Amino acid sequence: MATKSTSAYRCTECGWQTAKWVGRCGECQSWGTVVSSAENEGISKAVRATVLDAARIARPITEISSDVASHWATGIGEFDRVLGGGLVPGAAILLSGEPGVGKSTLLLEVAAKAAEEHLRVLYVSAEESVSQVKLRAERTHSLSPTLMLAAETDLSTVLGQIDAVQPHLVIVDSVQTVSSASLDSAAGSPTQVREVASSLIRVAKERSLPVLLVGHVTKDGSIAGPRVLEHLVDVVCQFEGDRQTSLRFVRALKNRFGPTDEVGCFEMSADGIREVPDPSGLFLSRGSDAVSGTCVTVALEGRRALPVEVQALVVSTPTPNPRRVTNGVDASRVAMILAVLERRARVKLSELDVYVSTVGGVKLTEPAADLAIALALASAANDRPLPHDLAAFGEISLAGEVRPVSSSRVRAAEAKRLGFGRLVDDESQQLTRALTRAFS
Repeated sequence: MATKSTSAYRCTECGWQTAKWVGRCGECQSWGTVVSSAENEGISKAVRATVLDAARIARPITEISSDVASHWATGIGEFDRVLGGGLVPGAAILLSGEPGVGKSTLLLEVAAKAAEEHLRVLYVSAEESVSQVKLRAERTHSLSPTLMLAAETDLSTVLGQIDAVQPHLVIVDSVQTVSSASLDSAAGSPTQVREVASSLIRVAKERSLPVLLVGHVTKDGSIAGPRVLEHLVDVVCQFEGDRQTSLRFVRALKNRFGPTDEVGCFEMSADGIREVPDPSGLFLSRGSDAVSGTCVTVALEGRRALPVEVQALVVSTPTPNPRRVTNGVDASRVAMILAVLERRARVKLSELDVYVSTVGGVKLTEPAADLAIALALASAANDRPLPHDLAAFGEISLAGEVRPVSSSRVRAAEAKRLGFGRLVDDESQQLTRALTRAFS
């Protein structure tokens, strides 16, 4: 009796299989990755070894030249810092970020800088028309005769544009809006994104052509499309920023040609985007007179030390449930610091409204800012301003101890460079001693 054949389905991300089609993988929870898998997936015995010529046989690593993988600067120092020195021939770079954060503006600036060096740049816009891109280029002063624009959404046409222009740099905005006619799925689906990215990366490797891809993000901030997209490219950069502020950060999440702990700082303006080589004054609002409830800490963004001012305000309230409002700092972290101040340092805050914020819209997520938050709260509660030249950094434990933090020497050196002669750090060991040293 013949067995009944069933059509199985499998997830293209993790390999999970099911007898029925579902929209969401039951293993990795990815949407739209379950496809039909009726073909035989066993090990093929028909594969035979290929006879290699002398040029393709593996060579000792000491005999291989690394000149081909050398960087060339884009002309934007902060972007080169994140990339590890600049663009590498044949590299595929993925730049992701929220809508409207400035991805297209930054890459148009990169294209203009490369065109100024008499390099042919192909900018493929799959979301905007060429006239819209030119309007942005006129506003940002990025016009150049060697900057070629094309508005294409078909993969074959994009590859044809590369053959016709023979560029030194290709920018595709964005990879989720380009599709291949050979596939039935819609643009932006995992299958289409994988096909488009694979084709562009293959061209980049064959021609030693750097390719910059713009990637969309989902609601939770992750890159849209299959996870394999991040594995295919050489560099993954994330563009971060708040629409309410002009400050933007670019950080590398993956980099095969350099470090991943560098951060580039930019500022959006009416004329486009400009780099900020020394952002030390962006997060400080220091007047001539000392004000209670303020304290400066030194935060680390990658390898870069940034002074950040923390402000606190405490107000009496007639309500039985005092408010706890935070901006730029972790609310749960502030609640823990309030409890430690109340229990270990005898600072009464349980019946007061507490407001904690940072200056300039920067977000402090590392525990090194605990001590500065605690000093700002104590200063606001006692209405006693801290010395104008004081900076503090250190992690506070539930036992009231001040714990050391990473790169303390870098933080201290940056604080002294900016004129903060008094430092309160883990040398105090206890929160009560740190408060005494700060207010003495």
